[in-house]
Amino acid sequence: MDVDDVAVAPLSGSLLLRMLSYTKPHVKTLTFAFFVLVLATGSNVLGPILIKIFIDHYLVVHNFPIWPLVLLATTYLSLQLMAAFFNFTQLLIFQKVALFIIQQLRVDVFGKVQMLGLSFFDRTPSGLLVSRITNDTESIKDMYVSVLSTFVQNIVLLLGIYVSMFILDVRLALFCLALAPIIVAIMAVYRHFSSRIFHLARHRLSLLNAKLSESLQGMYIVQAMRQEHRLRAEFARINYAYRSARLRNIKFNSLLLRPLIDGLYLCTLILVLGFFGLQSMVERIDLGVLYAFVSYLEQFFEPVNQMMLRLNSFQQAMVSSHRVFHLLDEDDLAPRQAGEGDPQITRGEVRFEDVSFSYDGKTDVLKNISFVAKPGQTVALVGHTGSGKSSIANLLLRFYSVERGRITIDGIDLRTFANAHLRKKVGLVLQDAFIFVGDIRSNIRLGTEKITDQEVVAAAQFVQADAFIQKLAHGYSEPLGERGATLSAGQRQLLAFARTMAHNPQILVLDEATASVDTETEEAIQETLMRMRQGRTTIAIAHRLSTIQDADLILVLHHGEVIERGTHQELLAKEGLYHKMFLLQQGGRVVLKDCLEA
Repeated sequence: MDVDDVAVAPLSGSLLLRMLSYTKPHVKTLTFAFFVLVLATGSNVLGPILIKIFIDHYLVVHNFPIWPLVLLATTYLSLQLMAAFFNFTQLLIFQKVALFIIQQLRVDVFGKVQMLGLSFFDRTPSGLLVSRITNDTESIKDMYVSVLSTFVQNIVLLLGIYVSMFILDVRLALFCLALAPIIVAIMAVYRHFSSRIFHLARHRLSLLNAKLSESLQGMYIVQAMRQEHRLRAEFARINYAYRSARLRNIKFNSLLLRPLIDGLYLCTLILVLGFFGLQSMVERIDLGVLYAFVSYLEQFFEPVNQMMLRLNSFQQAMVSSHRVFHLLDEDDLAPRQAGEGDPQITRGEVRFEDVSFSYDGKTDVLKNISFVAKPGQTVALVGHTGSGKSSIANLLLRFYSVERGRITIDGIDLRTFANAHLRKKVGLVLQDAFIFVGDIRSNIRLGTEKITDQEVVAAAQFVQADAFIQKLAHGYSEPLGERGATLSAGQRQLLAFARTMAHNPQILVLDEATASVDTETEEAIQETLMRMRQGRTTIAIAHRLSTIQDADLILVLHHGEVIERGTHQELLAKEGLYHKMFLLQQGGRVVLKDCLEA
């Protein structure tokens, strides 16, 4: 994807309403915060009126009675202290609520990602998703923490200032009221022209995260293939594009934010002072009223400036909310149970009936696949890369929906099983065993509290992993880093075996489970695989034909079709593709006659 390939969606009021919908559980708390905010605003706007009273009633007439002045000063100081306390209280409440809201939003987004189908992840880089869950939700957090509280606080303050202005002079108050549409127009212009800039910046930040994630995950290949300079250049290009977008944003802000509002303030101040100057030529003016108006003008434009400055964060939050809500509204969900009831897997008979499947809706990767794996039998799938072996496993585990044909387990349609029951009864061991950050015990248990420590050890002993675990410094409590980097490939695979056996599945799916281990390790775990398969229906995807010679049925796939089927000996006797693959793996030194006699 090019760094400029981004679509800009309109930022409608529905986005803001949806963001505000997260405040519903906190209505009572926010109502109290709003009440405190009104008290704080009242304390703020009364200050200039008290000073106006001091100027007109005492300073101008040179009248300084002690007790009235002490009372006036005490009231003024009390109001300032109350304003400080109320502002602190309401700000604390607003921000606490904001943090609760963003915490819930992040959980919602992460939870939604867990529910999406693998087809979504096939077309979406992980770095883009990381950016949405972290950077975009962080921008929305700024919206709740600073923008909304600032807007509410300053709008209430502006209303208080207008009320005070009308009390002092209706004509000037009406003049200042005319400023409101101008300020709203400036905000609307800013939002209109800044929308694409923020979309572009967010998109390029996502690409930056995606490139960073890809580079870190593939560091072995990067260094082995001497790709450091190429990736550095690509990262620099994306980083430069992101910097350019941010620079455009800064320039735009520099023009339409504080400088424009400051200019409007100066023009208004000149007009107000001119009004008082002209009025002084024909009648007496009160200096206190003049001071109060100038003070209120300053107080009026300061919250406007704060709101304008927060428009930057507001615009980023609106763009981020569009991206986050787009993810929350994603309908490419993982396949779910169809129909009602709670069917159970008891025997483990697997049947494929004329199953065809396509990832992109255009090219079939499976074509009319049919076979039966009876309880306790082992069915092996062999074939060249891209022949459709892993696709069969993906459909059996219901990572993808069956489009044409039918899959049944124990005669029951696969679609009618609950995901939790299906994944419990069908155990999966992949070629590249994924190890989570934690320790040995937690990687075998995988959060299932019903699996006791004794069962964890028993599972490890069953797959012969206990021997190497006991040699570790902390045994089953040995800490493991990301992807189990401190373990060998064989050790990681043994942990994957133990993890599967700890959950005691009825059906096993082995996706080239020994392809990433050395020959000596492979021979050591063949006995383990034999014991794992006993009493369980097994679908084994094999790269090394030597590992599936004892399978009850071997299916040879080519371009998504089953072109040969039978046992090891039967397939060798046919001298077809399986026979050629076997000879190739034996280095051409095996004679067919010797194979048949073996």
